[in-house]
Amino acid sequence: MAEICCGVVSDNDSSTCEGSSRAARRRRIEIRRFKFVSGVAAPAESTKYAEKRKRLECYTSQATEKFSDDEKVNSVKGEEEMSLTISAKCPSTSAPVLTPDAKFGMASVCGRRRDMEDAVAIHPFFCQQDQETTDLHYYAVYDGHGCSHVATKCKERFHEVVKEEIENEAVHHQEWQRAMERSFLRMDKEVTAWIQGAVDARADCRCELQQPECEAVGSTAVVAVVTPDKIIVANCGDSRAVLCRKGKPVPLSSDHKPDRPDELSRIEEAGGRVIYWDGPRVLGVLAMSRAIGDNYLKPFVCCEPEVTVTDRTAEDDCLILASDGLWDVVSNETACGVALMCLRGRAHAPPMESEGAGVENSDKECSDASTLLTKLALARQSTDNVSVVVVNLKRNT
Repeated sequence: MAEICCGVVSDNDSSTCEGSSRAARRRRIEIRRFKFVSGVAAPAESTKYAEKRKRLECYTSQATEKFSDDEKVNSVKGEEEMSLTISAKCPSTSAPVLTPDAKFGMASVCGRRRDMEDAVAIHPFFCQQDQETTDLHYYAVYDGHGCSHVATKCKERFHEVVKEEIENEAVHHQEWQRAMERSFLRMDKEVTAWIQGAVDARADCRCELQQPECEAVGSTAVVAVVTPDKIIVANCGDSRAVLCRKGKPVPLSSDHKPDRPDELSRIEEAGGRVIYWDGPRVLGVLAMSRAIGDNYLKPFVCCEPEVTVTDRTAEDDCLILASDGLWDVVSNETACGVALMCLRGRAHAPPMESEGAGVENSDKECSDASTLLTKLALARQSTDNVSVVVVNLKRNT
């Protein structure tokens, strides 16, 4: 017959039931649960336990590893209660708590092109606007032409330029346009200087732009900065940003095509021409009227972005950024419909298996949406690189 022991086992007691069961072993361990409330002082404790609590606040993951699997289960609730306080007190050692704005999915594939010239940049919590607002998120798609040099440079550097412009001045609603315009102009100047001075940057490139004086390379840029109450989109080129609100598409950018009436007038007033060669092209060369780089076509091709500032609402579903490889064959309405099906769990996409494909995500539904849109573009015979970013804007998801 099994021996039954009753009572409390002290730290120094060598009970006869030692080792008789797992429950007996666990009763010897004092488990304390903590709940921290901001602004409320903790009760006085002994020096021994105060020191242990201090270590637990900043190194919760390491402290939990010391417990057995069964003991971890018992401490889960306590850790969940502490998670928000820990992330605020120890930002250097704890990852930020992702808000719904930071739920995203990205898919990028070379498609039927010889080389991949698209680039995607995603930087959640990339800068601090003021003392109280820290959750600013950066999403961008760059579609290179001539080669991938400018798109790659924008991916590496553009978010830092935007961050500097935001942090150097207090950016409010009326100042977002000037901040983004300065960012695009700075990026264009940096790219120009880099192309002229970086002889080795193209040493291993298969493109035919090996001479350092060559300037026939550039990139579009559609940049979105998502704040708690606004969506700022700056676009230069024919990549596009579309907001899905109440299931309907709301374009947040307008493609810069050479035959767009206002763009055509601007080019002709500057002394340039739009020649139709497999579509409208600036001087018969470039199929877009604005881009970063392309110094050989300035001033007909400029880097000035068009900026929109949109107030967020509870009816916003998601934000879609994509290169023209998607928009050439998929309408805004279809893209929003596909994204919504995935976000609502009604459609799922298989993993990307194409050569040169890239996938990044923080959310399964957003990842499915971006992957499915990329596959749809390829199925509809898109001849360009395809890059798609889907951002979940629902606040209560």
